[in-house]
Amino acid sequence: MAGNCLFAFEKSKQAYFQLKVYHYENDEQEKVIDQYLESAYLPALHKLGFKEIGVFKPLENAVGQDRLVYVFISAADLSLLVNLDQRLAKDQKYLEAGKVYIEAGYSNPPFKRLETIWMKAFEGMPKSALPKLSAEKNKRIYELRSYEAATEKLSMNKIDMFNNGEIDIFNKLNFNAVFYGQVIAGSTMPNLMYLTAFESIEDRNTHWKDFGPLYKPMQDLTQYQNNVSKSIKVLLFPTAYSDI
Repeated sequence: MAGNCLFAFEKSKQAYFQLKVYHYENDEQEKVIDQYLESAYLPALHKLGFKEIGVFKPLENAVGQDRLVYVFISAADLSLLVNLDQRLAKDQKYLEAGKVYIEAGYSNPPFKRLETIWMKAFEGMPKSALPKLSAEKNKRIYELRSYEAATEKLSMNKIDMFNNGEIDIFNKLNFNAVFYGQVIAGSTMPNLMYLTAFESIEDRNTHWKDFGPLYKPMQDLTQYQNNVSKSIKVLLFPTAYSDI
């Protein structure tokens, strides 16, 4: 019964997303992370029913900043994300395949820091989607954007803007969005995040050039002013073992 549980979750028509961000410093750590994700984490998630898991790395790492790996998963219910670590801990095959990563010592960790971001899908796109691209996986470009707002109300205003026209523009121009999500747990709230996909960097640039004229009338509307205080974009490529 819900009264006897620490957490009670309502069923939602909108999916929930998890984005894990590994911060690491060297090639050896990257090798351990990749081996863990490919041989242990993704197979275990697939066995639990998670599909279409995305693993991405930045096209370029900024000098002096952490190197990064992004791991995206989607779930129909938030409880599936909350309870995920406990379920993995019972999977002996996962524990064995990921032993180098899982049992790493304090003096030789496989990463510097690890972020976990939880999101709820927008009403305008309630579930994640596989991009419809013809280019080989190693040629594709993904773009992750985060839009921060000065207040929670302004962040909801920007989400309303997406749901009432901006997503339609992205769809019309075939931006191949993987997800749009309201961040419900993260370090830069209030913010939203979304991921789009392109055949190549040239294809990406052409899409954004075409976006501007269609977006400007909406951008100029009085009710949508000042709803983004900071925009962060990262160009990514998928790993060979990524499902997306």
